[in-house]
Amino acid sequence: MAAKAEIRQRHDGRISRAAVWTKRALLGLALLVGLYFLTAWVGSSIPRNPGWTEPEDGITILVETNGVHTGIVMPIVSEVNDWGEFFPSARQPTPSGELPTHIAVGWGERDVFLNVATWGDLDLLRALRVVTIGGDTLLRVSHYVRPAPGENHRPLRLRPWEYERLVAAVEASLPPTTDPAMRRSYASYQPGDIHFDALGRYNPISTCNSWTGNVLAAAGVEMGWWTPFSGSVMKWVPSPAERNEAP
Repeated sequence: MAAKAEIRQRHDGRISRAAVWTKRALLGLALLVGLYFLTAWVGSSIPRNPGWTEPEDGITILVETNGVHTGIVMPIVSEVNDWGEFFPSARQPTPSGELPTHIAVGWGERDVFLNVATWGDLDLLRALRVVTIGGDTLLRVSHYVRPAPGENHRPLRLRPWEYERLVAAVEASLPPTTDPAMRRSYASYQPGDIHFDALGRYNPISTCNSWTGNVLAAAGVEMGWWTPFSGSVMKWVPSPAERNEAP
């Protein structure tokens, strides 16, 4: 009987220690997640290019969001460049049959861009991989016809030399090539979108939204130092309502 009691006691002790370590691990994970969000809030609140002012006239872009992902919408043809020379798809008709007037670019994790059309496609293992070790990246290019400003498509005017820097930052996200038409591309679940191999690796520090923030900051726009979330970017770009402009 004593032997059985001793065995039971050891067994209970192992369970107790396992429970303690599980609680500690969960607490550590919660603290790590909390620290990440706190750092994101602080990092996105410290400005780069403080004091930047938007010009009265210039080249108008849109900063877009779906609440999770952000991107930059630019006119295909401007006084600075013609995106049709860099992205030949910009000269092709959209699914509606009209020629696009603007392109939207966004950088992100390869597997998510190609295979996650809805939240239902984002299984647990895929989500854990993306938020921990990340993955290779693509640049997604969407094609728009006269996009209207709104809460999720916020206009921003840039001086020509600022827009030139923004264009250079976008182009630097792709491997160099002497023939853009030969750039390897991938179809999208979204009609009219196309993906290209991009430079860099997606991870918890370098996210789709931090890419948007970095590109805008490279142009000289006032932007947070680290913008891992959609809100980290959008809080720096006033909506049409905040500008007292009608959409």
